[in-house]
Amino acid sequence: MTKRQFFGTDGIRGTVGAHPITPDFVLKLAHAVGHVLKQTESKPVVVIGKDTRLSGYMLESALESGFNSAGVDVVLLGPLPTPGVAYLTRALRASLGVVISASHNSYPDNGIKFFSSQGTKLDDAWELAVESEMTKAPVWAESAAIGRAKRLDDAAGRYLEFCKSTFDNNLNLHGMKIVVDAAHGAAYQVAPKVFHELGAEVIAIGCTPDGININEGVGATHPAALIDAVKSHGADYGVALDGDADRLQMVDKAGRLFNGDELVYLLALDRIKNGEKIDGVVGTLMTNMAIEVGLKRLGVDLIRAKVGDRYVLEALADKGWRLGGESSGHILVLDKHSTGDGLVSALQVLQAVSRLGQSMAEALADVPLFPQTMLNVKVKPGSDWQSNVPLQKLIKEVEAELGDTGRVLIRASGTEPVVRVMVEAREAVMAKTLAERLAAAL
Repeated sequence: MTKRQFFGTDGIRGTVGAHPITPDFVLKLAHAVGHVLKQTESKPVVVIGKDTRLSGYMLESALESGFNSAGVDVVLLGPLPTPGVAYLTRALRASLGVVISASHNSYPDNGIKFFSSQGTKLDDAWELAVESEMTKAPVWAESAAIGRAKRLDDAAGRYLEFCKSTFDNNLNLHGMKIVVDAAHGAAYQVAPKVFHELGAEVIAIGCTPDGININEGVGATHPAALIDAVKSHGADYGVALDGDADRLQMVDKAGRLFNGDELVYLLALDRIKNGEKIDGVVGTLMTNMAIEVGLKRLGVDLIRAKVGDRYVLEALADKGWRLGGESSGHILVLDKHSTGDGLVSALQVLQAVSRLGQSMAEALADVPLFPQTMLNVKVKPGSDWQSNVPLQKLIKEVEAELGDTGRVLIRASGTEPVVRVMVEAREAVMAKTLAERLAAAL
């Protein structure tokens, strides 16, 4: 087996009740993962966390049964941000971390993703090994060797203290009013407390999950709610997370929204101003050209990885660099955490503006973003859109029209049945017009 059948760019994801997000498949998956773990460990221990989707209970039970049936012990963390699971996997010296979440998707979807014992995303080879194991007949553990399961009651508290530890001990958030939007997701308990315990006055929105309202009109994928709340409360900043809290969007007191590209640049600028040497930053194919130009002025290289935080992480590891991220708000600060963490990233941004003595807008005044138009075009699963000859011809025509003043990027989503069309140009009208032409051809 050389091509992944079930794993996408961020684990396995889909609609609950439709293959593969069904209890029988998830049980089989956990059983296979358990046997892969037992190839190198005699008694593996796995931690499992989840977001607030109603289906999380069902999938948690299936995972627990699958692991136990393979002779693997399980520690149940309850609702906890994805980066919190990564942290506790490492802190508890567990063999593997498992997250039940579909991240920014709406509640009918759910998914399973995994972390290594070091709290990092696992590579394609590991996922292929799991899929290969799934083709084999199950081998049930004998009664005396069945795994045990227990709950860790203070998981959220442990993660909260970790988040605070990443913030400069000489700084605090006293005098700041911050709106915190947890998208009715996994950080609904932890996020407001993190900022409050560091001294901020906190207004919480998106922190009352009911099992089906995750990401509904709030959070990092719906920032209008955060913008409105910041303005109406006269807050200094707004912080929006997505359903599993590994993604971040921020708003200043004027209601201006800052995306992941801008926040990564701000973190790089702060570190350079404070005497740190930064050889390079990893972005993605989607990273705005203005950031590349701005980093070059600072003497910092930007390299582009494929879209997906796992690929940013791989590029950082390959280069030995510490800072990278995506426009969508996945930000990696590897000297603070092993994976993308919306809360830790927000604290790093607030630390940066405090140390720089500038607002976010002031610090980013020299890097106005090039206008981008992003359109999602629904396609049938398995559609061979890349063989669309008229589309390929049009792409070449559009690229010729843009020259060196813009970019075209067309790629299939790794999490949804859509093809994403992006055009970047110095003029917004041109970006919009060209993107619409390309989308129509799809």
